[in-house]
Amino acid sequence: QEDQAGYLAGIVAAGASKSGTIGAIGGTSICAPCVRYIQGYELGAKPVNPDIKVVSAYVTNDFSAAAFQDQAGGKTFAENFLAQNKDVDILFQVAGLTGNGVLDAACAANIKGIGVDVDQFLSYPNAAPCLLTSAEKHLELAVSDALKAKAAGSLKPGTSLYDAKNDGIGVSPGHDNAS
Repeated sequence: QEDQAGYLAGIVAAGASKSGTIGAIGGTSICAPCVRYIQGYELGAKPVNPDIKVVSAYVTNDFSAAAFQDQAGGKTFAENFLAQNKDVDILFQVAGLTGNGVLDAACAANIKGIGVDVDQFLSYPNAAPCLLTSAEKHLELAVSDALKAKAAGSLKPGTSLYDAKNDGIGVSPGHDNAS
């Protein structure tokens, strides 16, 4: 799921980038879904612009609070990241509450941000002015399908894959930045 949602976000980022350099910040390098989101982002950008530069970094290499629960720390990390990578004009975050700080830094730097998991235009309206899109996992669809199957007596054990083929992932509308 994450790699496909990241891929779609990469397509949007590469298409919107004017500088040819986009960035991504993950909460921790040991979070497999975070890594997959960013790998997908990189892979999605390349077909749109084969020369695009994708710069990525992780806030930490552990599961401390810094990875997903530190909005102020995320903003500071992203400010430093952007100071070192001045050409980045689109910034994707994969870091929970820490990532909200990343979006705050993107807005403060007057660049576009990309949210994660849900439509962050709705879940984090402070970022709305600079939010380009969000890479979404449509978890409500998976939960709804499971509840319907349980109610119908047809729920079976095992893995169900939700991906681009069945609308299990996607990108949010651009809202104020749709153009």
